[in-house]
Amino acid sequence: MANSLSGRFLILTIIFVMIAEIFIFVPSVARFREDYLLARLERAQIASLAVEVDAMISPALEAELLENAEIYNVVLRRDQIRQLALSSKLPAPVAATYDMRAPSGFTLVADALRTLVQPEERIIRVIGHPVRDGGQLIEITMDERPMQLAMRDYGRNILILSAFISVMTAGLLFLAVQILLVRPIKGVVAHMQSYAKAPEDARQIITPRASLRELRDAEVALQTMQTQLTTALRQKERLAQLGGAVAKVSHDLRNIMTSAQLFTDRIGGSDDPLVKRMAPKLVNSITRAVNLCETTLAFGRVDEPAPALTRVNLSRIVEDVVDSERLAAGDYPLSFAEDIPATMTLRADGEQLYRVIFNLVRNARQAIMATGVPGEIGLRADEDELVWRLIIRDTGPGMPQKAREHLFQPFQGGVRKGGAGLGLVIAADLVRGHGGRLELQESSAEGTTFVIQLPKADLALADAVQ
Repeated sequence: MANSLSGRFLILTIIFVMIAEIFIFVPSVARFREDYLLARLERAQIASLAVEVDAMISPALEAELLENAEIYNVVLRRDQIRQLALSSKLPAPVAATYDMRAPSGFTLVADALRTLVQPEERIIRVIGHPVRDGGQLIEITMDERPMQLAMRDYGRNILILSAFISVMTAGLLFLAVQILLVRPIKGVVAHMQSYAKAPEDARQIITPRASLRELRDAEVALQTMQTQLTTALRQKERLAQLGGAVAKVSHDLRNIMTSAQLFTDRIGGSDDPLVKRMAPKLVNSITRAVNLCETTLAFGRVDEPAPALTRVNLSRIVEDVVDSERLAAGDYPLSFAEDIPATMTLRADGEQLYRVIFNLVRNARQAIMATGVPGEIGLRADEDELVWRLIIRDTGPGMPQKAREHLFQPFQGGVRKGGAGLGLVIAADLVRGHGGRLELQESSAEGTTFVIQLPKADLALADAVQ
């Protein structure tokens, strides 16, 4: 119970109530003692009136008056004259004197605590003001023990009442916490446990019902988190299914392309000049398609091969990409501008670099052709001591804001209607595999510019170039 919220709340409530009762107990006992002594002074004054009526009272009557007032002596001061009104033999010397005429609160509390813990019986002297202008001063001597016993009984009753109030208060607060906090929290926990068993089931998502604002905020936050997680799990499952389907398609497509490659080898022996010129490009395209199928199968196994770094001529790769895209553009008024040094040699995987450039140029061509107006795609390369740099620029309509926000996220950064948004993701992954970086430099109504940077050193570009 001590480890539960309601249990700890119950214990703390009892402790705090008892502390509050202690602050009430001490002043109450001090006030009880003050009232007790003032009552004895008043009784003594009333008893002394018998002397004023008859100065020659009998010893028996005097003893009876003192016994009824529970005192030993009464001294009155009137008209600056001190008069012993009633007296009897003291059983012991006076041990302490208390002045009740104008005591401070601290003095009353301190005297009350000393009286409570006093182990011995004592005779005390008490000084006060007579009531109803009965003189300047009244002084009595009395036994302290009866007052001490009365104070202890009073204090015991207060403690018992305080304990009862503490238990009742704590019990009511315990029930309130159970109803208002613990049960709703247990309900939220039960929802979380139920959701954890089947997070894909949207019926397990919590519906906020709490009336307390803080608890309702927690339920709303939990609902948002569960909704996002369920959506992510569904998307993950669909991606897994799609990955399996792509792997199967790639497997079959690889076999088809392998067969096509065999037929292309025979076409290469033709005497037709056009066939001789186009056959090598067809062979290269089919070879790349076969390699792409192999890579897709490897990606489906979460095993994208590391780039096989060799010395490759960038202008030849760009030329192959541009020739392929010119054929794809057909008669559309689209021009290509190449500014690639003929001798620029990069340390990269030629096939992977071709895929990166091809993805970017194809996206640019499709964006321009979608507008229906003439356009241009420019490819320019340069280098410095640290990196090789390839800039691909087009005069297309630019990328939508949503596409720019999710540019390198699968299935979210697509620009074309019906596009999956995988081309840039694959390109960025391949560039990162080289230790490089693919960046969107600019995208506006005047066009889009991408920059590919590949490091010359063995360090990753993120560390080498800032």
